[in-house]
Amino acid sequence: MLAHLDELLTPAAFSDYGPNGLQVPGPDRVETVITGVSAGAELFRRAAEHGAGLVLVHHGIFWAGAPLALSPAAKHRLKLLFDHDIALAAYHLPLDAHPEVGNNALLAAGLGCTSREPFAIHKGMAIGVAGRFDGDGIPAGELVSRVRELTGREPLAFLAGPERVRTIGIVSGSAADHLGDAIALGLDAFLTGEPTERVMNQAVEENIHFLAAGHYATETFGVRRLGDLLAERFAICHVFVDLPNPI
Repeated sequence: MLAHLDELLTPAAFSDYGPNGLQVPGPDRVETVITGVSAGAELFRRAAEHGAGLVLVHHGIFWAGAPLALSPAAKHRLKLLFDHDIALAAYHLPLDAHPEVGNNALLAAGLGCTSREPFAIHKGMAIGVAGRFDGDGIPAGELVSRVRELTGREPLAFLAGPERVRTIGIVSGSAADHLGDAIALGLDAFLTGEPTERVMNQAVEENIHFLAAGHYATETFGVRRLGDLLAERFAICHVFVDLPNPI
């Protein structure tokens, strides 16, 4: 099952912030997979209630630069997995970047972009999507409405670009620094999850729309799609556990 995901997402091609793929081993046979955005005790408790053999997330529990010694909270998370014999796997940048099942490709499709190209280079690999709307594009207010409907969040929006949006750069999560990439390409708008303080002036002065719809809210799409694909291919049960985070 994880070999299939590794083949699909090619994690070895990415220089990431933590390990992709299996992070905690579990049972040899999996009948139920739980997906969620971020690994944590509550997600693991929900997985145990469902009798899951695998938890699949976008944000795992091991990150580069984190302390090597386990904290009591980290011990508790791992104990939940060990006690219930649950495996944990995570796919971070490979899941942002994938042209079909990635967060950014799915965001572009959900917003109604009719074409997409790789966008936003991170250590040699494109992790985002540059999308285009048909014809003369859509009004800026319509873009805000579509983002709101798709993510279930009211986006923070600095509408400083053209009246009609024809092109948009999309990088989910914490990617406000890639606003500069959208500006360099002359795109009309840029969508990410988290803002930074400096982007307001940058957007206004560069005449580009900037939208931030939440780190969590922009990253529910890929991992849920992966769970659906596993359920179809391996005839297992998939449950997406939504634990909303306002950030």
